[in-house]
Amino acid sequence: MTTPDGWHPRTAERRLLHLLHHSPPARRRPLELLAFAVRHHLHSSPPSPSHHHSLAALLLLSTPPPPAILLLRLLPPRDSPPLPLLNAAIKSSPSPALAFRVLSSLRRLHSPDRLSFLPLLGSVSSLSLLSALHALLLRLGFLSHHAISLALLKPYPLPYARNLFVEMPQWNRCAVAYNTIITACLRGGDLGAARYLFEEMQRYRRSRRSVVSWNVMIAGCAWCKKDDVAVLFFERMIREGDVAPDDGTLAAVLPVCGRLGNVGVGRWAHEHARKSGFLDRKVHVANAVMDMYCKCGDVHSAREVFNGMRQRSVVSWNTLISGFSLNGHGIEGIELYREMKTHGEKPNAVTFLGVLGCCAHAGAVDFGRDIFQIMQLEHGIEPVIEHYGCMVDLLGRAGLLEEAYALIQGMPMRPNAAIWGALLSACHAHSGITIAEVALKQLINLEPWNSGNYVLLANLYAETGRWEEAGDVRRLMRRTSVQKAPGQSLIEEAEFQFTNA
Repeated sequence: MTTPDGWHPRTAERRLLHLLHHSPPARRRPLELLAFAVRHHLHSSPPSPSHHHSLAALLLLSTPPPPAILLLRLLPPRDSPPLPLLNAAIKSSPSPALAFRVLSSLRRLHSPDRLSFLPLLGSVSSLSLLSALHALLLRLGFLSHHAISLALLKPYPLPYARNLFVEMPQWNRCAVAYNTIITACLRGGDLGAARYLFEEMQRYRRSRRSVVSWNVMIAGCAWCKKDDVAVLFFERMIREGDVAPDDGTLAAVLPVCGRLGNVGVGRWAHEHARKSGFLDRKVHVANAVMDMYCKCGDVHSAREVFNGMRQRSVVSWNTLISGFSLNGHGIEGIELYREMKTHGEKPNAVTFLGVLGCCAHAGAVDFGRDIFQIMQLEHGIEPVIEHYGCMVDLLGRAGLLEEAYALIQGMPMRPNAAIWGALLSACHAHSGITIAEVALKQLINLEPWNSGNYVLLANLYAETGRWEEAGDVRRLMRRTSVQKAPGQSLIEEAEFQFTNA
């Protein structure tokens, strides 16, 4: 049998499969591929060992997939759609409701298999619906399938997931099962349970820790705001030496080093990334190394990493520009932005946030005004509150208090404490008492517990000889029980040593 244009269905099927597997542009045109399949009668071709295989591939490989219900309705009503095609329709459904509709149709035509349920377990968010699906799996006898028991651990809330894990036979508790339940514990804030499970998994051969297990613990500790514990796990991973860090490990630990200012561990991670080739092959690792150096105050090392990158993304430029801003190197940041433009890289909202911060440090008021206009007029980026905060800081540092106050009054959103705080700091530097009083009233409404606002105004009154008003501010602090925050210092411990490097 051939189609009117002379194509044999098998030839058309091979052509469709070739497009799906080898042509990314074709995969992004699902409706045209579906039209090709219909025009060449693939939906009504006679049964064969590869019957409807190309239609299932069309649902699974095209992005986005064509509507599954539409494709199923095209099939001849006399023939039941094969189970693999129905499973593909479930997996490619854009919403859980549609996937359950397809499953309902499948159960009228076939006995579903485990592949029918796996996509549903990954998309269910309702606990009642998940419980019903769990009961159906139990009745059909699918809970004995390892993939099903693993998939059930992910959507359940932590208490239910832990019960499922406890009831799971020991031979089914593989490393994936442990990693899943440890992730659930960390997301639930139960670091103690996660650490216990992490130690337990090493007792059994089937659940030996993998690099994913270490990455889960390092990233999870950071998620729980236990950065120091995350670094301890990384150091332990290196010392035990059973598993080598991968790019995921470095991407998890480098931001932690930046937040802690632990440049010793950060330098070791940088050296490992260089020796293992991640620094050249993985742009996100190089970006993380730069960000770590910038947050540790070593902008020179960050620039060296940037200069050595074989390929860069907009994040690479943004990271270094923001690093220059963070460390007060305004001129270098502005020059880097100009270099970015000559390389043809398109800036985004984060780029302009970093550049405005650099302008504030460099005192480049006119350039900052131009940037604030360019981002809207040339790039179509509407400024958010952080951009307004940078502009207020820029104008305030230059002593343009009236212009900064007028900008705040014209903001399309309500100013937050950071905006008024920037204006108050500028008033303190340039003796703008009138505007400072306005800013403080706003700050007291937004954060009455913050002692820094009162101290700034009291110091401003004192420096201008208004001792009575300075005393009033101090008495107001005592009356409202606002305590001045004590000063703090930070020192770095000895550098992290790794003898096996």
